[in-house]
Amino acid sequence: MRGRWDDGWLRRARRSPSPNFNERPSGTATCLALIHSISLPPGEYGGDAIERLFTNRLDWDAHPYFQTIRGLAVSAHFLIRRDGELVQFVSCDARAWHAGASTWHARTGCNDYSIGIELEGLEGDLFDPPQYEVLGELVLDLGRCYPIEGVAGHEHVAPGRKCDPGPGFDWARLAGRLGWVEDPSSGGLMPRSTAL
Repeated sequence: MRGRWDDGWLRRARRSPSPNFNERPSGTATCLALIHSISLPPGEYGGDAIERLFTNRLDWDAHPYFQTIRGLAVSAHFLIRRDGELVQFVSCDARAWHAGASTWHARTGCNDYSIGIELEGLEGDLFDPPQYEVLGELVLDLGRCYPIEGVAGHEHVAPGRKCDPGPGFDWARLAGRLGWVEDPSSGGLMPRSTAL
């Protein structure tokens, strides 16, 4: 299904290229979809601050909270806004900077082999129906192009350090959309065929 993709860019997503990426280690399979949540300032939705942060254009003086993250150079592959708009910042063939110190299935350095997906939201709060619909479609599209073996939250790969997307995220809803099941070893999801 490479027809949906151009060099790791999903055609249906709006492109907003970030400079915050590098190459994946040679020979590394992209096998994990990693879900995060973000809102800037925290709890405020609909503005352009997330996009500005990921593209190094955030005005650090525009809000007092921004002073606490001044100089941060981060990115994700995708952002799903509250209304379901899908924005892509980094080619899925490249390594975005979203996971930090992290481990999944005893493998460290999740940035090396994962696709970072940010949901516009606040950890602990509920997410909106269009976000689940777009997220499900996105994971299926990723699975058609990359050997995706699981979906996990930042909280699963960096426990004690991160807690997003948090208790407001409905894992059962995503599992139903994908036809996947809970991964008992990671807390995320895995294809039903893997569980057999």
